[in-house]
Amino acid sequence: MATKPTESITILSLRKLSLGTAEPQVKEPKTFTVEDAVETIGFGRFHIALFLIMGSTGVFWLAGSLLIIGLASVVIPTIGWRWLIRIASIPGIILIMAFKFIPESARFNVSTGNIQAALATLNHIARMNHSVMPEGKLVEPVLEKRGRFADLLDAKYLRTTLQIWVIWLGISFAYYGVILASAELLERDLVCGSKADSEVVVTGGDSGESQSPCYCHMFAPSDYRTMIISTIGEIALNPLNILGINFLGRRLSLSITMGCTALFFLLLNICTSSAGLIGFLFMLRALVAANFNTIYIYTAEVYPTAMRALGMGTSGSLCCIGAVVAPFISQVLMSASILGALCLFSSVCVVCAISAFTLPIETKGRALQQVK
Repeated sequence: MATKPTESITILSLRKLSLGTAEPQVKEPKTFTVEDAVETIGFGRFHIALFLIMGSTGVFWLAGSLLIIGLASVVIPTIGWRWLIRIASIPGIILIMAFKFIPESARFNVSTGNIQAALATLNHIARMNHSVMPEGKLVEPVLEKRGRFADLLDAKYLRTTLQIWVIWLGISFAYYGVILASAELLERDLVCGSKADSEVVVTGGDSGESQSPCYCHMFAPSDYRTMIISTIGEIALNPLNILGINFLGRRLSLSITMGCTALFFLLLNICTSSAGLIGFLFMLRALVAANFNTIYIYTAEVYPTAMRALGMGTSGSLCCIGAVVAPFISQVLMSASILGALCLFSSVCVVCAISAFTLPIETKGRALQQVK
């Protein structure tokens, strides 16, 4: 039986065979960032819990204010103000100890090179959401540019930054000013001049020390009720505030509420009934809270991503300055002239209203800027 002749294998045919075969390609290892992990994990129970915790902090501020007023009405008349301070410090001590059980941010851990801690946090989130982590190795994203303080003073943002700083300082000054002024007006009961300035309690004794007037007296139950009602005002204008910033815009809405704040500071000097005083204080607390909400939203929207945290941080620093200055006006200057103190608060609010109205950028309907 004849057999089929076999083709001889030559060097040339082997070369052709090797050229026709594709070389194996080395696959690069898969990587993902924290942002990729968050997108892959998706929305779930963890985010709901986070929303409830973070959202409740704003309610924990109002509730804390109401709680300390109610606590003071019980503790001060019985065991004194020193015990009020001791009792009020207990939640803070508990919170300090609870910080040990709060996980660190995954983004922060990645930025500091602690990849394992970041993975542990992300895996915990994935388990809570009944989801899975992306495949690959967790890496830190490359940042093209970080925000610098000089960027806030760049020609493009210089005017905006300076006006925002003025507004933050003024809003904080007015916010803490109205809180302290409320206590001073109720304690001294001098809104309508119902008590003569000459009515003083002399301190000192036979020691030969200089005598000084003291207007302090215990709050009546009605005073505590006034403080509680005025504090509730901080959430009263939230629906109108939301409508205003979305329909009128951030600048116009802020300038209106700041102007109204200036007006109600002056109205505190009008001789009125107890109900009138409660109404003025209620509206003031509502307006200053609305001012804070609006400027917070505006500041977060006006700066690009690389500068946003820096802009919020510097504005918060100016906010602290306003809080430091407020007691000197609400307590020191008001001792000499109630009208002078109220006029100063009102004047600062007018300056803030003008600054808000003349802000060069309106962020209503404007997409968040990613780059400078």
